[in-house]
Amino acid sequence: MDKNIADKLHVMANIWDDVLEAFFLKANLRRGQILVLGCSTSEVIGQQIGQGSSLEVAEVLLPPLLERVHQQGIFLAVQGCEHINRALVVEEACVDHYGLEVVSVFPALHAGGAMTVQAWRKFSSPLMVERILGHAGIDIGDTFIGMHLRPVAIPIRIHVKELGQAHLTLARTRPRYIGGPRAEYT
Repeated sequence: MDKNIADKLHVMANIWDDVLEAFFLKANLRRGQILVLGCSTSEVIGQQIGQGSSLEVAEVLLPPLLERVHQQGIFLAVQGCEHINRALVVEEACVDHYGLEVVSVFPALHAGGAMTVQAWRKFSSPLMVERILGHAGIDIGDTFIGMHLRPVAIPIRIHVKELGQAHLTLARTRPRYIGGPRAEYT
């Protein structure tokens, strides 16, 4: 690997650690909840989404996220690109816990993306699902994970706005407020 690229990946890894620290502090995820990740590795390296999938970027970003997910006891769902209908890689335990419907598709570098390929390799028992209702989300490169979040998404604002060249959006969800003027929400 080119030394310049290796240096950039090292810097990005440090920024990513900061992002994860801030995100998990503010997301308040509970054991068993679902975190949705959408990541255009192409956007991270400054290319148009879907045009430069990078396994090297996925190899830098996924391991520290998986470590945090395991520490927190939450499920990770990694969204693929539109070429696989934004299907998600999840662990079989997540499918069982939430009663999700498994679909038949296999993530590939240019049909799913580098992050789904890496997730498929690293998860202990990976399966693909078409729909999920996540409790929080990390969107790297405007991959539009909103379709996989619970209905009331709340932005999480942190000091980092980009990862590499990709726009970074973080969110958590909350239950809907229902009722009228007499209802209490706290």
